[in-house]
Amino acid sequence: MRQIRPPPVSQHLREFVSRPDAWAVLAGNMIPVVGIYGFGWSAALTVFNYWFDGLTALAAIVAALIPRALRETQSQKDRVTWAGNVVRGVVVWIFLVGIVGLPYWIVLIPLHDLLLGDQLRRELAQSPALWFTFGSLAASHFWKAFRMGYDTIPDKDLKQRARWDIYLLILRAIAMFMMAAHGLAFILVPLMALLLTYLEIWPERALGAVFGDLSRLWEYDPENPESSQRRR
Repeated sequence: MRQIRPPPVSQHLREFVSRPDAWAVLAGNMIPVVGIYGFGWSAALTVFNYWFDGLTALAAIVAALIPRALRETQSQKDRVTWAGNVVRGVVVWIFLVGIVGLPYWIVLIPLHDLLLGDQLRRELAQSPALWFTFGSLAASHFWKAFRMGYDTIPDKDLKQRARWDIYLLILRAIAMFMMAAHGLAFILVPLMALLLTYLEIWPERALGAVFGDLSRLWEYDPENPESSQRRR
């Protein structure tokens, strides 16, 4: 797979300055940074928000793909009840979230003190508003994923769109792991703010630098080695 090298930093800066929407994106992502360093917000809660937001978005996309996958893999001879399909769907969803979301589970290792610490547990336990906030965040991801049309679009477009969205979320988790593993957990929030800004403004450059030609994401088939050879 041949990666696409991003343009130089100077070009990024020129494009950023010339785009008013880019400033709004940066300002939105910098709110947690200002909150932590200016108003004493909890760093653990902010990092948990980044982790939970990415994982639930990934889980929502997988959930939106499950009905189509079950329908296409079920033959006419199979006599499966509605309840049986629900059980199968839930089992498959849990399995896929465990596999596809592996970078999010791995990132818990270097961020153990922040994401699994006593401070975060106390904050969550003592604030019903936080439960409502995170519940609303998860619900919005599932609502958005099911409205994306994964169940009806052609196979080629489905592979292209799903891989684009999932790969961005995986890159986000991998970046969190690399930051924390290299001892940068103490400035993880500012780094994540910059990363999320980049992924939102130039997603095609981030994906191209890792996965190559984005217009051909749909071609990759892990069970067919020739598909990866065609992309070289």
